[in-house]
Amino acid sequence: MQTIRRLLHREIWVSVAFVALAFLMLFCFFDLVDELGDIGKGNPANPYRLMHAAIYTFLWAPSRLYELLPIAVLIGSIFVMARFAQSSEFTILRTSGMGPWRALKTLLWMGLAFTLITFAMGDYIAPQATRAAQLLKSKFMGQISLGATGAWLKDRQQFSSYAVNVGALDGDGSMRNIKIYEFNSKGQILATAQAESGQFEDEAWLLTNVQRQEFFIPESMPSSTQSLAAPLAGPAAAQAARVERGQMLPEWRWATGISAEMVSVALLKPERMGTIDLFQYINHLQANGQTSQRYEIEFWRKVFYPLSCLVMVVLALPFAYLHFRSGAISGYVFAGVMIGISFFMLNNVFGYIGNLNDWVPWITAALPGLIYMFASLSAFTWLVLRQ
Repeated sequence: MQTIRRLLHREIWVSVAFVALAFLMLFCFFDLVDELGDIGKGNPANPYRLMHAAIYTFLWAPSRLYELLPIAVLIGSIFVMARFAQSSEFTILRTSGMGPWRALKTLLWMGLAFTLITFAMGDYIAPQATRAAQLLKSKFMGQISLGATGAWLKDRQQFSSYAVNVGALDGDGSMRNIKIYEFNSKGQILATAQAESGQFEDEAWLLTNVQRQEFFIPESMPSSTQSLAAPLAGPAAAQAARVERGQMLPEWRWATGISAEMVSVALLKPERMGTIDLFQYINHLQANGQTSQRYEIEFWRKVFYPLSCLVMVVLALPFAYLHFRSGAISGYVFAGVMIGISFFMLNNVFGYIGNLNDWVPWITAALPGLIYMFASLSAFTWLVLRQ
């Protein structure tokens, strides 16, 4: 039986590696073609060149591989199972003692190995490589920003709260165009600070070229809604809020719990971040009273997506019990491609729908896998156990 397992594992490993490499080369070619339009742009003294575009595409490849691995597992497994059925090899394996449950167990061990690879790729290798690719391109093409307004974050401390705007990230990881607004417990503004640039330090930001203003807020100052509805008059007007002090600082160290990873999550796409970074950012958003639905869905998708490799190998097993002796396997491989594409599309669609309708995040992320798991077990029961 060990020889049979070794045979199946070797064939599936080779097929999945071939399919993954073929898809990866195709997507890398598309990414490189997409980068050709930026060649020659950026800094005239040091423009974005073809070599830089090739390195950028290479660094983006782990993220593509992470997305393609479940589909490659499905297509590679279907190809092996269908080929074994066509050549009657699987029939020989069945007569040698490989029953349905033993075959399922053998494939699940393979699926577990692919699950671990997918998790490592999506949680460790791809985020680091993607961040390096973004920073590399920003050195030649300019800063990384999220639209015209940059990224907004909040930080709630013991006696006050802060609204922070980061305009962009430079290629060296430093921040640009930083605005910090400080509020008291009543929501009244206490101070503002605008900095040209900033660096991350331990539990603090080191800001340079800072213009800081502090405001005087009298105790009898009404709320913002009241002051907008009814202007102050009489003695209260003399006690109106005013700029107490303004100053220019070459450097200013601001203590904050907002880390570089949190800024990266806010400026970059959350699906490109690691699970731990997303978890910390979700806790930060919840602690500061901000909505975290989108990031919670993406967090649970990062948790459940590697497990889809288990679903794919179970879905491929019924193809070994199909009875045919002649004909090409291309039709079954094409079916595997379509099933894999439909899973990828359904996974993305459920993420958008769950975010719009405020569904429970972990259910939203788990539903596509559960649907395909039910379909694979149904096919396994119908084609394998009842025939």
